Amino acid sequence: MTHKVAMADTIFPDFIVEENILKEVDAKLFIAKDKTEDAILEVAKDADALVTVYAEITRGIIEKLEKCKIIVRCGIGVNNIDIPAASEKGIYVANVPDYCWDEVSDHAITLALALERKIFLLDRKVKSGSWSLEEAKPIFGLSGQTFGLVGFGNIPKEVAKKAQAFGFKVIAYDPYVSQEVADKYNVKMVSLEELLKTSDVISIHAPLVDATYHIINKEALELMKPTAFLVNTARGPLVDTKALYEALKSKKIAGAALDVLETEPPAKDEPLLTLDNIIITPHTAYYSEASSINLRKLAFTEVIRVLKGEYPKNFVNKKAFQ
Repeated sequence: MTHKVAMADTIFPDFIVEENILKEVDAKLFIAKDKTEDAILEVAKDADALVTVYAEITRGIIEKLEKCKIIVRCGIGVNNIDIPAASEKGIYVANVPDYCWDEVSDHAITLALALERKIFLLDRKVKSGSWSLEEAKPIFGLSGQTFGLVGFGNIPKEVAKKAQAFGFKVIAYDPYVSQEVADKYNVKMVSLEELLKTSDVISIHAPLVDATYHIINKEALELMKPTAFLVNTARGPLVDTKALYEALKSKKIAGAALDVLETEPPAKDEPLLTLDNIIITPHTAYYSEASSINLRKLAFTEVIRVLKGEYPKNFVNKKAFQ
């Protein structure tokens, strides 16, 4: 064994994909028995690389790593890795931003259409013995409605194209994207306030950083139309759950669909679970059979690059090494 690679946690059924990739550098994979700091360090302390899915890779863990050259997030967001601590330790951080664009954009559009057409509400009513349209009114036609995107990276660009196919006019808020870039997608860049006030559907696709935590809060929800819908397939803490519950319960907005929550899985007494005007899926937007395999391949290919003396392709903390 030339190299040791540790995995802090996993959601995958086996390790065939990972082990086949690691053969290229004669590396052996070790899996933590749980997501506690002690369990992770048991396999990662002397590892050359560390991969995490949802486990928190804290400063406490990073400071005890003896040989680690790279930490890879098996996913897009990196909010579960203490990046400053890794940078100080001279450890590369990488992620996998170039997968599941279709899956997440499909999921976001599907949730939006299900809300607009009141699919889940009507389904529940039929199964409870009601055969009537009245309880679902109003339902509006999609063509000509405004679809607002909070964030305009790779996935929301795909959402924009799919929303336009249904006749939506698409607008977006992203302080890091110019109108020139948005023009290529026939999307108008607007302020967050304008997006909240004018959108019939708002779909969130922002990263979770300090500036975006609870970007959809009580004040933001109060700006939305009473007929508007909110969709979140990004990160749970982008939405203030308590404020959303109050807005949905009081009908300040028409409905919401969440693939992500502030606490996952939700507590059994989570108030959102009692509402009829919300759809909740269990953080599955990223998933298809193909995307799951691709994620694993791309994550461990980053490990291979570094163990062969190369830089990561998706180098999250690149500035720390310049």
